[in-house]
Amino acid sequence: MYVADEKRYESMIYNRCGKSGLKLPALSLGMWHNFGSVNEMENMKRILFTAFDHGITHFDLANNYGPVYGSAEENMGRILKSDLMPYRNEMIISSKAGYDMWKGPYGDGGSKKYLIASLDQSLKKLGLDYVDIFYHHRPDPNTPLEETMGALDQIVRQGKALYVGISNYKKEQTQKAYEILKKQGTPFIIHQPRYSMLDRWIEEDGLKDYLYENGIGCIAFSPLAQGILTGKYLNGIPEDSRIGGGKSPYLHKENLDECRLEKVRKLNEIAGQRGQSLTQMALAWILRDGKVTSVLIGASRPEQILENIKALDNVNFSREELDRINGIL
Repeated sequence: MYVADEKRYESMIYNRCGKSGLKLPALSLGMWHNFGSVNEMENMKRILFTAFDHGITHFDLANNYGPVYGSAEENMGRILKSDLMPYRNEMIISSKAGYDMWKGPYGDGGSKKYLIASLDQSLKKLGLDYVDIFYHHRPDPNTPLEETMGALDQIVRQGKALYVGISNYKKEQTQKAYEILKKQGTPFIIHQPRYSMLDRWIEEDGLKDYLYENGIGCIAFSPLAQGILTGKYLNGIPEDSRIGGGKSPYLHKENLDECRLEKVRKLNEIAGQRGQSLTQMALAWILRDGKVTSVLIGASRPEQILENIKALDNVNFSREELDRINGIL
């Protein structure tokens, strides 16, 4: 039986999520990869326990994380039952629905039918009465926004989630969602967009500033640009990497041309001068201005958790460093 480290809260940074009363760790554990039916249970446990032992209290899931779809929630449910349930009150567990989950017209999108059925299924897999945060995973142009936001409101009022969020919504869509949720009195506290040094759309769109100005938390996913900012591609594309091995449906060799590789090499030089790895600097950069609440990290082994946490030793950047980074990007 797992026993958590007594010193687990001593070094982690916790940031308030927008204007809510909820605090999230500066780094949260994303379970998009490495927790599916194809992965080893003991390694999953080691990753989760290492994270929790170092103050990472937030575990981010979705209905279709795997592979296979749903297996990440099932595995998290098994680990909660065997080891982590005594610590449930110290954990933030989130889930989402919005992408395809099951066959037929009710297994995708933003209908009330889909969102409520999906969360009911997620709670059974997790063995929980409620999740702390439930997100609509992506905008659905075929469903009225009022219906989708109404479903999120109903979910909170039924006690199935404490807070709600949205993911992958652009600024204009977020404004409309916020207005509906505010009118309903729904605790909308967080947005989960893709954000990294190599993908700054939330700055260009105005979403990042909008969230900050309106007291809505922001948690960034894909902070390492699907591994490009880990340093593994500094000398080309290894055959056993996600890109080289064709393991990722989201990353292809054309995503990493010589121009982008050169940018990564220059960023790596700045990281070295800061006493950080490229990974650590990329994570710290997202947290640089206090407008992002938390950064989602992934891990295939516990050592990566420990490496990533060191990013928090230095999240401050000089004006010169920021100018150099912007010049590269």
